[in-house]
Amino acid sequence: MERPYLFGLTRIGLIPSLVLTLGIAGASAQTAADANKDAKDKPPAAAPAQAQPPSTPATPATSVPPAPATPPAASETPAAAPAPATPPSAAQTPAAPTTPAPVQTADPFGEETTLEPKTAVIFKGKANWDNAFDSLMEAFKSLTALLDKQGIVPNGNPIIVYTSTDDAGFTFLAEIPVPQEPKNLGKSMSIGKSPDGKALKFVHRGSYDNMDNTYEAITNFLDDKKLEAKDTFIEEYMTDPLKTAEDKLVINVYVPMK
Repeated sequence: MERPYLFGLTRIGLIPSLVLTLGIAGASAQTAADANKDAKDKPPAAAPAQAQPPSTPATPATSVPPAPATPPAASETPAAAPAPATPPSAAQTPAAPTTPAPVQTADPFGEETTLEPKTAVIFKGKANWDNAFDSLMEAFKSLTALLDKQGIVPNGNPIIVYTSTDDAGFTFLAEIPVPQEPKNLGKSMSIGKSPDGKALKFVHRGSYDNMDNTYEAITNFLDDKKLEAKDTFIEEYMTDPLKTAEDKLVINVYVPMK
């Protein structure tokens, strides 16, 4: 793209040079002829004045060598010699890959633990398997209503202790640990101690209806380890069973050992 532009510029510069050159030569020849004619017509002078040469025409701009170009300022550095690329700033530097979060491991299953006894308000009940969860929740509601009425805040999670089971249903103790003994206990209520002693801890997540799968896994675990457990199972509700969706329950199951 640059070559046609430079070629045209050269042609334009040559035209005024030729015109000026031809004009100077023609003018000089005409002056000489006129001088010779005058010399013949007029007597010779003692000291004829020398013919003055024509005034020197202005030298065409193209014949004068251009002045050396002023070095460009620092800000006008030609693009042909660009400055080395500036390394990206810290804000543009790609972020270093973050360390991946550790993979969450499964809940402990069969972890040895020791239960500490606490003072608790207890509701003794009985239920069949068809309405097991509803019966447990009704027991917790009765205990919670008693504590709310007397302004007592529990100091532990709700607990269910299965005292006996058969094909039709089971008997249980619903317990809520308290910092002080409530008064005016309702029917089937008492004050006592929560379970204590060594036990194995298992974790269940999900609805109460799926507890059968957890207890089956517990039974298989005890058989594989050849362990003997007491005829009691304890469920500690880590999430509030009265406010948590049933499929979001988290329940610790404790199996006291002989």
